[in-house]
Amino acid sequence: MAKKDKNEQEEVIQDQVTEQETAETEAVEQEEQEEKSVEEVLAEDLQKEKDKYLRLFAEFENYKRRTAKERIELFKTAGEGVLKDMIPVLDDFDRAILEIVKSEDQQLSEGVVLIHNKLRNTLVGKGLLLMEVNAGDTFNADEHEAVTQIPAPSDDMKGKIIDVIEKGYKLGDKIVRYPKVVIGQ
Repeated sequence: MAKKDKNEQEEVIQDQVTEQETAETEAVEQEEQEEKSVEEVLAEDLQKEKDKYLRLFAEFENYKRRTAKERIELFKTAGEGVLKDMIPVLDDFDRAILEIVKSEDQQLSEGVVLIHNKLRNTLVGKGLLLMEVNAGDTFNADEHEAVTQIPAPSDDMKGKIIDVIEKGYKLGDKIVRYPKVVIGQ
């Protein structure tokens, strides 16, 4: 029995040693996992910060590009209000020239035509362009303003411009006054 007790005691001691070794191994593995998880957490945080930085940098670059574009556009259309206000004066000038040409005073008509051309050239120099619209052109709702529709004189004039009531003008690519037209129905 003494041998049995001794064997049992040795087995108990061996089991305790094995349990202790297993516990130590598990503790070391757990520490390694904790270290890995800390490293992984730090790596994830670093990746998040890099992503946040890149997004912020891209947003700032887009902001710079947008403001530069807006600034250029502002310079292009800085005098838009004045030019819009000059369009009716130009229309009145056109009507006046038509009436003056009917008079017999050649010098008066030549002088008014010169002043008219000078005004038109000045406005063109500032970027105001006349939109070319003629009778027979196809109507485009994006570029023309239909004042009225009348029966088309022929079938080929349906959906086309019959008459131009008021000229249209562009400032750069932007239409500042749409041409007013009569279209065939």
